[in-house]
Amino acid sequence: MKRLLSFVLVATLITVPAGFAATKKIPVKSLKLLTTISNSDDFSGIVVTGVTIITYGTRAGKAYARAINASGQELWNILLDSPSTSIATAGVVDSSGNIWIAGSMSLLRATAAPSPSVSALNPDNVVNPPEVFNADLNIIALWKIEAGTSKATLYNAQQNSPVLVTSIAVDKNGLSLSGITQSRKGSSGFVMNASLQGEFAQAIIVGEASTTLESIVRNSDGTLTVVGASAETLAGKKRLGLLDGVIIKISKSGSIITVVRSSAPKAMRNWSSATSSLLLGGEVTINAKTESAVTKFSKVFSPTWTYRFASTGPTFTSSRKFAFFSSTAVIFQLRNWAPKKSQPILIAFDDKGAIIGAFSAPSDQQEVVALVESKELGTLCLTSNAETTSIFVLP
Repeated sequence: MKRLLSFVLVATLITVPAGFAATKKIPVKSLKLLTTISNSDDFSGIVVTGVTIITYGTRAGKAYARAINASGQELWNILLDSPSTSIATAGVVDSSGNIWIAGSMSLLRATAAPSPSVSALNPDNVVNPPEVFNADLNIIALWKIEAGTSKATLYNAQQNSPVLVTSIAVDKNGLSLSGITQSRKGSSGFVMNASLQGEFAQAIIVGEASTTLESIVRNSDGTLTVVGASAETLAGKKRLGLLDGVIIKISKSGSIITVVRSSAPKAMRNWSSATSSLLLGGEVTINAKTESAVTKFSKVFSPTWTYRFASTGPTFTSSRKFAFFSSTAVIFQLRNWAPKKSQPILIAFDDKGAIIGAFSAPSDQQEVVALVESKELGTLCLTSNAETTSIFVLP
């Protein structure tokens, strides 16, 4: 994702809802720095419960979670319970304030005991079989940290091949995880449901050679919406570009109901973020030109409005109104916005798709990392540079 792009003079607006052209230009305001986090650990993301911010990731081959307050003061810092190598890659907070962190771990198993050597100084012939790690992260790990505590409970589900969890969603009826798993021909997407008691259903595999799933939404009717990218035929829908963004609806029983492909000739596309209101964010790359795609879809996956902005790196969306990405060019709806290099910007839209606000992080922030909504703290925008990860809020 860290690509050096040529400066592009004008970001392209693909679909302009009626009346947008005459809209007064929006001033770009500065985001307010809340706190910073050291990049000494492999940081994956954050979740927020109340006014507490929980960061998670991997430290020295072990998944960890760390809680801080809004001033950056550490409240607790734990290695998540795992008997072997583990990584933490996705997180969510349920309505009761319980923290759920998902990732993967390797199998810890004992080797066969070697035969005792007659020459060894071991009169009792005692053999201690060493424990070895399976280097493949082929177990889905799900940690629950009870509200108000720092104690983690581990639930896990063995898989047949390595897995990477990319997203997790929760509601009162359970949890859903999406991700990528290694297949014989390449990579497949997977979806897995789990109960709030940590009981896993069988994984739903999507594709067999070149499919990834990046974000998942639990719908109120029990169905799931997952988004990602694919370069293979899915449910009879053939690839149209080099790589297509895909939106997939999955039934309660685990079958694919709908596949919608977002594509362009000779383009590589993906959807990396989705909200419950079906505001999607992703990338479009054609030759050396990369853009952020931000599209609002209807319940039947028809685009209501869409924008493309010259950018680099991922695009994150939240709620019904925000998109966060690293802009590399003029956005003509904004006043005095012409970044000399990629610079993080948060765009706010109204329900009809008009841009109603814009907020930027400092130009020394090299990468957008996450976009998180909090009832107490508001909209949190995460960026990073070589030294730190910074958390910004609206001014």
